[in-house]
Amino acid sequence: MIKTKILMVTACAFGLTACGAGYSPDKTIDRGIFDRKHLSQLQAGIWVDPTGCDHWIIDDGVEGYLSQRLDKYGKPVCSGVADPTYTAGNFKGGSRFPDPN
Repeated sequence: MIKTKILMVTACAFGLTACGAGYSPDKTIDRGIFDRKHLSQLQAGIWVDPTGCDHWIIDDGVEGYLSQRLDKYGKPVCSGVADPTYTAGNFKGGSRFPDPN
């Protein structure tokens, strides 16, 4: 019984590993079905995490992007631009797709 479980877990692990083999997409391109803009053409806002530190956020209406805002030394930026768990800026700028109501 234990050997069967170990074999199944191992097979699943190898199967999932094969899914990404040789696939290295360009993360700077919007992979949306309707428009494929470079991320520099979209407008970023700032989302403040629960600890008060900033993250760049972009929402094109279909996909979303988030990365931590860092200073030139690689340290997190905690600017106080908004309250924790809130956003600042028009992070949906450049989107052609509104949020559903």
